[in-house]
Amino acid sequence: MTTERYEFEGHAGYKLSARLDRPDVPERTTALFAHCFTCSKDIPAARRIAEALSGLGIAVLRFDFTGLGHSDGEFANTNFTSNVQDLVLAAKHLEGIGLPPSILIGHSLGGAAVLKAASEIPSVKAVVTIGAPADPSHVSHHFEENLDKIRAEGEAEVNLGGRNFTVRKQFVEDITQENLEPAIARLRKALLVMHAPLDNTVGIENAAQIFGAAKHPKSFVTLDDANHLITRKEDAAYAASVIAAWVEKYLPPMTKREVGKIPDGTVRVSEDDAKGFRQFVSIDGKFQLLADEPINFGGTNSGPNPYQFLSAGLGACTSMTIRMYSRRKKWPLEHVEVDVFHSKSHAKDCKSCEEKGTKIDVFERIIRLRGPLADEQKNRLMEIADRCPVHKTLEAQSRIKTCLSED
Repeated sequence: MTTERYEFEGHAGYKLSARLDRPDVPERTTALFAHCFTCSKDIPAARRIAEALSGLGIAVLRFDFTGLGHSDGEFANTNFTSNVQDLVLAAKHLEGIGLPPSILIGHSLGGAAVLKAASEIPSVKAVVTIGAPADPSHVSHHFEENLDKIRAEGEAEVNLGGRNFTVRKQFVEDITQENLEPAIARLRKALLVMHAPLDNTVGIENAAQIFGAAKHPKSFVTLDDANHLITRKEDAAYAASVIAAWVEKYLPPMTKREVGKIPDGTVRVSEDDAKGFRQFVSIDGKFQLLADEPINFGGTNSGPNPYQFLSAGLGACTSMTIRMYSRRKKWPLEHVEVDVFHSKSHAKDCKSCEEKGTKIDVFERIIRLRGPLADEQKNRLMEIADRCPVHKTLEAQSRIKTCLSED
């Protein structure tokens, strides 16, 4: 992933500061991220979500709303409506450089803003909210003790997250008059609602209201014990991985890369991200895959890890072998399903058992056979499963020859 600094003009003509995170793989589409109330584009959750999406070939633009972060303007002159306008202008800016956004992601008040802005951005196909309020006026609880002064004197200085901000009467009136329910009902986009049940800033009931107002397709994912700002690394990594998996359904397929001549029977693996672990896998020059590690191990979670590839080979070979045998026997096997689990356990019978801590790899298979099969037929198919070539390879001793290429 490479990050480019960007600026574009916001609703009041001020320059807004942005970061465009571009993937190292061919770009499939673009996401637009809206940060939380008085936050900035650089919060950890935004960075980690951008990193996860970049592994899928998704560019991400995250920017500071007017008067916040590194953007120009005065926060006191902004409101919820101006945030929505900034979002729409950010989308137009992306469209102007050939990257129209198809995904909107909003955190907290930014989540409410993307729900409102989505209908004004024709290119958007999917919307994600994280800890979003169902009603923008919910943010007034941050300065509830100052509301009377704001209404009486027109403004007041309030402390939000350890920083002082001037909140004016027009801001309070704007969020009070806003009603999100009609916008959610006519969204006509896929919606993912993410919320933590123990969120003390924006209660879980807000997620229920948003989800209830939306029409299908819609999904809800709990963030368990995450806090509102998703400050813990593991919580941000989880949210990022869920968004990356969910949004895949609404993306165009990854474009095949141009690769050099690869001999038949060759699996070529080349490093795809020197800063992480992502690998580009080309098989016979025909099939293209990504291998990676989870985000919490320093990867971007954009593909299976090496052991998952190994498990997939065993599962696929097992299923194919069972099908081949039942087809030859003309048995009524309707469907085969194989679950494979990999682990390491202490060896009980091996040449190096005397070595302390010796472990061996254990692959556990659960095979499901569907169809009107007799018990004898099922038992025979289970025996055949052990004859799958990959099974035999994993159980046998293998030799790996390695040499250094002169190229």
